[in-house]
Amino acid sequence: MLNYIILGIIQGLTEFFPVSSSGHLVISQRLLGIGGEELVVSVVLHLGTTLALIVFFFKDILKALRDTKLLFFIIVVTVITGIIGISGKDFFERLFLSPKLVAVALIFTGIILILTHRFVRPKRNMLGITDALALGFAQGASIIPGISRSGMTISTLLFRRVDWETSFKFSFLASIPAILGAAVLEAKKINFSLQIEPQNFILGFLFSFATGILSLCLLKIILRRGKLHYFGYYCIIMAIITLIFIK
Repeated sequence: MLNYIILGIIQGLTEFFPVSSSGHLVISQRLLGIGGEELVVSVVLHLGTTLALIVFFFKDILKALRDTKLLFFIIVVTVITGIIGISGKDFFERLFLSPKLVAVALIFTGIILILTHRFVRPKRNMLGITDALALGFAQGASIIPGISRSGMTISTLLFRRVDWETSFKFSFLASIPAILGAAVLEAKKINFSLQIEPQNFILGFLFSFATGILSLCLLKIILRRGKLHYFGYYCIIMAIITLIFIK
């Protein structure tokens, strides 16, 4: 039971912090010795953080539904992400089996985040079609475990001179369809013959939801203060530890 609480907390923190939730779950499940249930654990925990996302951005979601331009941009991002995810499905799934490759991807994420501090000078709060296209490819690349979705998408918009608040909101609004779609696709592959204890997954769900709300609040403060690059150093340290200690 404690293992699922730990995984819920890890998911809630890493889904929104730019440190790659998928990479951390691969590493954490290996360390905690959870085998055979990886897929169902991933689906349940992602549903918890998706609910956190919907609750946190509820007012912005309602505004987006009334803004045809923004809604179109979200569709563009979702379509590009979907094409990349479906076309590279087998390749991405194989990567989840290799903590070493996850570590390499974490190093890449870390470098991108560190560069945001050195080269980003936000100037605008209006989005264009090019921003949506760039975000779609960034989100598609983040399917690779170890590459942070929030890190890649927020950084991409910051590199394009979009201000931190617009980058924060659009990055996460555009992620909702992709996260839900991925969860549905994963759920179809769950082996329901597994001996699953419901209370474990309920706890994992609740802790991922609660921790997700907290991490979104903290990330907003961190972005406002221009400290996103600190996560880059964390990603590199985690990658080094993984390469040294996890086989």
